[in-house]
Amino acid sequence: MGIQWYPGHMHKAQKEVKEIFNQIDVFIEVLDARIPFSSQNPLIEDIRQDKPTIKILNKIDLADPDITQQWQAHFEKEASIKTLALNAQQPGVRGQILSMIRKSAPEKSKSVKTIHALIIGIPNVGKSTLINNLTGKTIAKTGNEPAVTKQQQRIKLEENITLIDTPGMLWPNIENENSGYRLAITGGIKETAFDLPDVASYATDYFMKAYPEVLKSRFGMAELPPTDLAFLETIGRARGCLRSGGMVDLDKISRILVVEFRDKILGHGMSLETPAMIDEEYKVVAQQRLAKAAKQREREAKKKERRARYKRNKK
Repeated sequence: MGIQWYPGHMHKAQKEVKEIFNQIDVFIEVLDARIPFSSQNPLIEDIRQDKPTIKILNKIDLADPDITQQWQAHFEKEASIKTLALNAQQPGVRGQILSMIRKSAPEKSKSVKTIHALIIGIPNVGKSTLINNLTGKTIAKTGNEPAVTKQQQRIKLEENITLIDTPGMLWPNIENENSGYRLAITGGIKETAFDLPDVASYATDYFMKAYPEVLKSRFGMAELPPTDLAFLETIGRARGCLRSGGMVDLDKISRILVVEFRDKILGHGMSLETPAMIDEEYKVVAQQRLAKAAKQREREAKKKERRARYKRNKK
């Protein structure tokens, strides 16, 4: 879909991970529990192979608990993957994760050898908060704005457990347009990647289908308007988000809606994707790949024909 992600940093990080691959005993991937699929890094799936992996579904206080359980069951179909749903700030996290790291590398946990755990996560999934909780001090910067960690660092958690923190491993583009919107809604990518009204429109369309009662309750509606645009205009007028001439300021009401979702004001426990949804979206992406490959073959064939014609004319 053409969203560009810091390709220089991404290639550097990927190269560094490949260089230390043989040292890594456990992969820890921090995900946003509201978007476990969209916030995971497909490049890691290629790199990690079948090494033990702990997928941490963070921000469970913001996600739908039933859907979070669906995602845990979905991920754990793969034998090498274990999951843990938590809030990175909550007490007791350190003990849980250290226990899972040891269980993931049983041979080393019984010896004096160091277990190396690589922790990864795209911006704004809470990786830095989790690292600070694990160490008991401020090691990594935290915040709500997507950023890129520049340097790889090694952090000793215990005598025989070392955590390796990576620079931001982001992929160069997103094939699934839905994932791009979801990342924009949750703050996983910079707001400049999309027009805010488009993000709010996508979010509203989903919420109207998945959480209609939440919207009715929050905005005091007996029935929801027929479309996402009508909904935004209705709440925009109710909130006084108007331009001169009485037109609804879509930018302003869109920001209000997105911020209320992020801050859990809109409603408690709202997830943006389910495993079943992703299965359907995979089919669309597969079709897009085939269409793209067909166009590429067509371009190559035309190029070949032009070259052949040029050679014939030259004789």
